[in-house]
Amino acid sequence: MKIILVTSGQPSLNPRLVKEADTLSFAGHDVTVLYTYWNDWGTKFDGSLLKSKKWKAIRIGGDPEQKPMLYFFSRVIHKLAITFAKRIGLRYFAEFAISRNTCWLIKSAAAYPADLYIAHNLGALPAVVKAAKHHHKPCGFDAEDFHRNEVSNDQHHFDVLLKTYIENRYIPHTDYLTASSPKIAEAYQKLFPAKNPVVILNVFNKDLIDAHIIPAKPNAALKLFWCSQTIGTNRGIEDVLKALYLLKDREFELHLMGKLQYNISKEYFETLVGHMPNRLYFHDTVPPDELPAFSSQFDLGLALEPAFSINNDLALSNKIFTYMQAGLAIIASNTTSQQAFLKKYPEIGKSYEIGNIHSLSEILQQYSEHRDELYKARKAALNLAQTSLNWETEQLKFLKIIQPFIS
Repeated sequence: MKIILVTSGQPSLNPRLVKEADTLSFAGHDVTVLYTYWNDWGTKFDGSLLKSKKWKAIRIGGDPEQKPMLYFFSRVIHKLAITFAKRIGLRYFAEFAISRNTCWLIKSAAAYPADLYIAHNLGALPAVVKAAKHHHKPCGFDAEDFHRNEVSNDQHHFDVLLKTYIENRYIPHTDYLTASSPKIAEAYQKLFPAKNPVVILNVFNKDLIDAHIIPAKPNAALKLFWCSQTIGTNRGIEDVLKALYLLKDREFELHLMGKLQYNISKEYFETLVGHMPNRLYFHDTVPPDELPAFSSQFDLGLALEPAFSINNDLALSNKIFTYMQAGLAIIASNTTSQQAFLKKYPEIGKSYEIGNIHSLSEILQQYSEHRDELYKARKAALNLAQTSLNWETEQLKFLKIIQPFIS
């Protein structure tokens, strides 16, 4: 069977798409991924990632290096579409405004006959629905986020209006819907009762790392780890920095991985922790497949989401499952999804009230003073990742969903 996966991002920035493409390819299907340029470091990782894949990947819509004129033209159209959509209305401009390359993805996806079309990211949804309709074939959409409330909860905010319009127009025409967390699935179920979204967790292959947990020495500094694509404000990092300042007499290290937000410097974070250079370390991003192995050198994984939007409150991020695969105990803010997750698996870590740095500092202090408790949490996290919370388990759910459409 021929299957087309479409994303308005890049493969190395979308582990869910890569895992689905791998699964379908290993199952014997002819898989093609249509994607677009997002940033330079993603392009660098794409180069090494795609060399090892059985499926084909085709970049659409230009880029700054190889097709700069097309890239420039697509940016101009995107900006104009946003302006017109704001001033005139969404009806004629939403598909051009939702992402830089949606109009190019629409044209390209329709040019590839397939037995099934799958969209990742909201900018790919119109392309997949239109291509499926053009070829009279089924299509699906993977909702990694609760997209309409990614940026804001204000129903009059342009981003909310635009994404709501795209979802309402195209999700009803999909043949299946998957979601990355139980709470996101529940939210979409309320909006689209006929869809019955299925949860596919953001887990990883259990064979990415053969983790061996070494108990932290009694007097050694506990190593805390936080990772994301961007290190910036409104990510919860301030909470842990302020908590560490309260624990300045104890031995901790905080390691942050990602690209610094364009208007933020390392000095901003160093100020919050009291200018203690031996406590704060910055790391550049690594390819997704290497992240669990890199993470295994730390003790505690931090999921510090501040619940600034409905989506941020409902999401269950990749980082939690990365930490578990690496054998780290989890400290998570009490967003709706994260609190529910730790209530279901209390043995792997602890949660704290968002913004309550005293509660967070108490958890850190407890793990520092009770290394045996930390060791047990790390073992429990790794055991769950190896036995049930992994892609080997989730891919069976994914294959069951699409089976009716490719038989």
